[in-house]
Amino acid sequence: MLQLQRDVSLRELNTFGLPATARFVVTIDSEAALVEALAMPELAGLPRLVLGGGSNVVLTRDFDGVVLRMAIRGRERLADDALARYVRGGAGEVWHEFVDWTLTQDCPGLENLALIPGTLGAAPIQNIGAYGLELAERFAEVRALDTATGVFVTLTREACAFGYRDSLFKREPGRYIIVGVTLRLPLPWQPVTGYADVSRTLAEAGIDRPDARQIFDAVADIRRRKLPDPLELGNAGSFFKNPVVDAATFAALRERFPQTVGYAQPDGMWKVAAGWLIDQCGWRGKSLGQAGVHERQALVLVNRGGATGADIVALARAVQASVQERFGIALEPEPLML
Repeated sequence: MLQLQRDVSLRELNTFGLPATARFVVTIDSEAALVEALAMPELAGLPRLVLGGGSNVVLTRDFDGVVLRMAIRGRERLADDALARYVRGGAGEVWHEFVDWTLTQDCPGLENLALIPGTLGAAPIQNIGAYGLELAERFAEVRALDTATGVFVTLTREACAFGYRDSLFKREPGRYIIVGVTLRLPLPWQPVTGYADVSRTLAEAGIDRPDARQIFDAVADIRRRKLPDPLELGNAGSFFKNPVVDAATFAALRERFPQTVGYAQPDGMWKVAAGWLIDQCGWRGKSLGQAGVHERQALVLVNRGGATGADIVALARAVQASVQERFGIALEPEPLML
């Protein structure tokens, strides 16, 4: 029998540590529990919010609906084929712990995504990525409940329609509730060390032919040095997407601002470093009330203590306005605003 909690504080369930209350909270630890929760008469017709680690949401108000707290656990190494190894996990698995576990199973390939906050089930929604790798490159399929039909379905990589920090799940919010994820880790394993911070950290450690664990440790070290721990300073990691522009726009930007930081993409587009844009507008280390821009990484907005969701949104809009005015580029937030 599921326990239906009423009038629950969400402060401990979001990494920004923002104050908000949910009308109902239900913990989902199995597919059967999910089906049971959605059939509860008390919850009929109410808005739903699925929360894993709460690392990609800005709560601006109380939530007059039901929060489904995803807690489906379990890890499994599946059978290999000639081209890849496969691993599967429940949607409630902590992402970083899952990546660590894959290495203990001799299944490298996710190490560049070490220490990203959140859960396995949330990873495909954002198509998380870091240090030269995106989840889509290691993705096989998800199992999800299609709330439009009430049927559990399997969605392939193609069906998920991944893009940069984008997916089917963002374009059809609320339709699919992910309960499990299967990842495909290509054989033979090839290290991804082209990102400057990664190659530099490895070189400083005297490592010229790294294994997956060494890359995992290097990435975790970089993130700890650059990014604040949400347990110590509320945040949601990178707050803005790196804007993607065409070659002509990037060339014009470089002509006006020769130091512009950007990365050429395989399709001829350019990804501009949002943190650099924000830094150039003088926001790094600045605050509006108790909401601030982090001192070491301008891409990260933080709760300095006592900030509300409205404070975070106000700061984000001020940063967006500055970047738009100076560079003519619109920054898009990564987190869901509620």
